[in-house]
Amino acid sequence: MEDLSSQVFFPASFNELFAAWNKYPDAKLFAGGTGIIWRQGKNIPDLPPEIICLDKLEELSNITRTEKYLEIGAMVTLNRLLWLGKAVPEVLCRCIENIAGIQVRNIATIGGNICCTTRLLDTAAPMTALDAQYELRSANSSRWISASRFYLAGGRNVLEKGEFLTRIRVPLEPWDYSVYSKFSPDDIYNSEVLVFLAKTQKNILTGLKVVFKANNILQNKKSESIIAGKNLPLSRKTAGDFVDNWISFIAERADMNELLKNEIINCIELSISSLSE
Repeated sequence: MEDLSSQVFFPASFNELFAAWNKYPDAKLFAGGTGIIWRQGKNIPDLPPEIICLDKLEELSNITRTEKYLEIGAMVTLNRLLWLGKAVPEVLCRCIENIAGIQVRNIATIGGNICCTTRLLDTAAPMTALDAQYELRSANSSRWISASRFYLAGGRNVLEKGEFLTRIRVPLEPWDYSVYSKFSPDDIYNSEVLVFLAKTQKNILTGLKVVFKANNILQNKKSESIIAGKNLPLSRKTAGDFVDNWISFIAERADMNELLKNEIINCIELSISSLSE
């Protein structure tokens, strides 16, 4: 009879974690577990042969706030972030509120959502727009990387073997206007979201971020430069030029159908209209 049992390790320190991972390099890290059991639909799910559970690593559950940023441990659950209320940027809260149901959010972690290996999940969009930074740690070193550089084509990420996410730093730079839109994709397991952020000072548009997420992260920085520094309200021509630039930007993308392209443009047009005449 096949042995269906798994070896589960509960390291209480990073040294213990990397010692176990060195001995069992194919072991899977276990946070909330929602990624491991995703789409299995079984009373007793299939588990990897070796599992390293992160529950006892208290450092991964810490939350710290300074004047400049919110620092979040990778094991913090999605609902715990929501409970922080206004301490979390509005667009990130709105994103988390639209992830699954309360039961899933009670166990799913922010680190798991960011590092999912099967697909690109929702928080990738607001984290990229907010210029979040991720701490990646291995047995011998640690490094910080921006969210915009963390995600690769096809939903992959830059994590190397033996490396994992420990902390997330989210800048608390104020944004005066934010939009979070989640579309209905053909594949319900691969959501499509758009984040639109704008900040102003003395009736001048000082910053703008538009990030779209499906299977990849899409950001049109040229369009952002078109209206940065413009007076508010934006002229109809300036707003129209911004939308036209986006239309051209996504026109030839083979990974988007026409319906999705129209949804993106409609959302961007509606968002920019709130800043125009």
